Amino acid sequence: MKKITYLLFVLVFVFSCKNKENKKIEKTTSTKVEKQLLKIHKTKEAINIDGIANEKTWMQNKWQTMDEVWLGDSLSKTDFSGKYKVSWSNEALYVLAEIKDDTLIDKIEDPLERWWDDDCLEIFIDEDNSGGEHQYNHNAFAYHIALDGNVVDMSTKREGKLYNSHIQSKLTTENKTSLWEVKISLFDDSYSDSGTNTPVKLTANKKVGFAIAYCDNDKSIERENFIGSIPVEGEDKNRGWIDANIFGTLLLVD
Repeated sequence: MKKITYLLFVLVFVFSCKNKENKKIEKTTSTKVEKQLLKIHKTKEAINIDGIANEKTWMQNKWQTMDEVWLGDSLSKTDFSGKYKVSWSNEALYVLAEIKDDTLIDKIEDPLERWWDDDCLEIFIDEDNSGGEHQYNHNAFAYHIALDGNVVDMSTKREGKLYNSHIQSKLTTENKTSLWEVKISLFDDSYSDSGTNTPVKLTANKKVGFAIAYCDNDKSIERENFIGSIPVEGEDKNRGWIDANIFGTLLLVD
């Protein structure tokens, strides 16, 4: 009887070690197919997050398009158009987004209630460009930035949570053109909702998973459109909040 118990113990131990090893392999082996590689230049100046694109960094940077319809019908330029620029420093990523939208809607008072159904800018970040599932974990983030500046993503408790400390933003609007200026601190996948976390320092040659999108509501109960920066294959294109494999890739260069 003792021999049988001992053998069972050995088998359980070996299986446990093998299982941990397999999980480790799954964690370190990316399934992401790299696409939409953008070389992003480091800023040589401090960027003031004031919603005014008067820094040389923005003047010298190239606009990228945001025109892939992930949800809803096709759009005319009179209803919506979007474009963006990205830069970086050792401390953060910087995003400038220009959105031309004929109607801005922020009707839901509670920032943790149906935050995706108001107009908002959504920025997807995968710090190590590993791809993979991130629906209720922090393998990647899907930051919804509301018109009032609140930042929401899903927590590990499977509910919306404010991540305002991750992002500083400023929105300015003139006529029907809105300019979003955003500073984003990056965190790796060891991030804990209940712990103390330190942002990752950025360096040249680092690759970051990235996409940007806009939730567009024109006075409806739900958003009518969701417009992103990258093509998504298949019928279900609204997968960025779950699947980091759809993200593009930023290559940080000096």
